[in-house]
Amino acid sequence: MNKYPKALENLIECYSKLPSVGKKTAERYALYTLFSMDESDMIDFTNALISLRKDIHICPNCGNITESSLCTICSDDTRNKRQVLVVESVKDLLTIEKVNEFRGVYHVLNGAINFSKGIGIDDLNIDSLIEKVKNNEIDELILATNATIEGETTARYIKELLNSYDIKITRLAHGLPVGGDLSYADEMTVLKAFEGRRDY
Repeated sequence: MNKYPKALENLIECYSKLPSVGKKTAERYALYTLFSMDESDMIDFTNALISLRKDIHICPNCGNITESSLCTICSDDTRNKRQVLVVESVKDLLTIEKVNEFRGVYHVLNGAINFSKGIGIDDLNIDSLIEKVKNNEIDELILATNATIEGETTARYIKELLNSYDIKITRLAHGLPVGGDLSYADEMTVLKAFEGRRDY
């Protein structure tokens, strides 16, 4: 069987490293790049990838991504810097920002405790959060880790870690989605719906 030229094989290998992209899809992407993208599009694509590595870094204050010394949220003087919402990833942060309801700041953990995957406490961005609490920089800490075993474990660990400090710790409510059918909900979702119930 004829193999692709080395340059095309390398591109297929690169595409196959993307999440949810198998060998066949990677092959299709690579062939599209070769035959359907004109040179200017290819150059733009290449430059965008190089710029990602060169221009974007992690905000030292919260863990968000930024092109400046601080991210746009941390440098926004209208945000309540004493209310911190803890999320697992930058993607979670962006999801909450789209709602345009939260006016505090964030702390990105860069993951959740998952011992089966070798992710422990030291692998997460927790130390700087503890320092903020110790330095009395936070009034309320909102835990918004995902409603998974890993997310719950991480939230509980942070709560236990900060129990001795005079700080309000809350948990973002999880439960049934709007328009969802109760009979299709799993046990964890129903449990969280009960825990997050409020006066009506």
